[in-house]
Amino acid sequence: MKKNLVLNEYLDISPEVAHALAENRPVVALESTIIAHGMPYPQNVETALEVENCIRKHGAVPATIAIINGRMKAGLFQEDIELLGKERHLVAKVSRRDLPFVVAEGKHGATTVASTMIIAEMAGIAVFATGGIGGVHRGAEHTFDISADLQELAITSVAVVCAGAKSILDLGLTTEYLETHGVPLVGYQTEKLPAFFCRTSPFPVSVMLENPQQIARAMKAKWNSGLRGGLVIANPIPEPFAMSEDHINAAIEQAIRESQEQGIHGKESTPFLLTRVSELTGGESLQANIELVFNNAKLAAQIAIAYQAINKHQ
Repeated sequence: MKKNLVLNEYLDISPEVAHALAENRPVVALESTIIAHGMPYPQNVETALEVENCIRKHGAVPATIAIINGRMKAGLFQEDIELLGKERHLVAKVSRRDLPFVVAEGKHGATTVASTMIIAEMAGIAVFATGGIGGVHRGAEHTFDISADLQELAITSVAVVCAGAKSILDLGLTTEYLETHGVPLVGYQTEKLPAFFCRTSPFPVSVMLENPQQIARAMKAKWNSGLRGGLVIANPIPEPFAMSEDHINAAIEQAIRESQEQGIHGKESTPFLLTRVSELTGGESLQANIELVFNNAKLAAQIAIAYQAINKHQ
């Protein structure tokens, strides 16, 4: 079983989260990049608070993760979420490589999937809900543009509930990378990798599981066997909010062409592409993004409860 409440001189755990961890109650980590770089204000703050409430409603404690004034935070106060939502792109986007410098300089940072996983594991949180993981970008055979999220999944022991990889990516190469690094790609009630805005893709998952209890048992078996690294729990967007593949792919292709023309690459590419796709779809993709995050938060809470239940006597 993973250890709780690891002490770290740079980490602050909120009273609510610390109390839950001390009592071995289920906790779900949440990223903060979606607040600062994923949505406009005030929708970003409203969504972040609603996602936290969704997790509470389904029986777990939310722990939104960020860096505030150089302090790694597992669990934010509402004023912290407001700060990230209002300052948006003035807040650094923080992955593994950026983490020590933002902390050392006492700055604010919005955490990606990779850095959220790092801080979640540091705090003793086993389950993390997000929208979609990063992956291998289209054209990576020329650019080598591969998200640090994938390497983090190979080494950091946190289960990540998502709607698959963001559909702006090369999903085939992303699945191959995960396989190479031994990261289980679990389809929740699906044999095909969800494609973020779409419920399916041509690419298979490594295993399909039907319920949170099965997922929790797999988590325990993996980690208690000494196999480090995360799991990807791919949870399809609910049917009423799914978008047609032709519609979303046309918008993605146009957004990618524009990003290339404008010389946008690296950590700036994903926020640009998601914003541009939202504009090209008349806001439809943004609403889909919000709904899939709620759906992932619900499943993450259920998995956290199941994982806590099988470990409660240890």
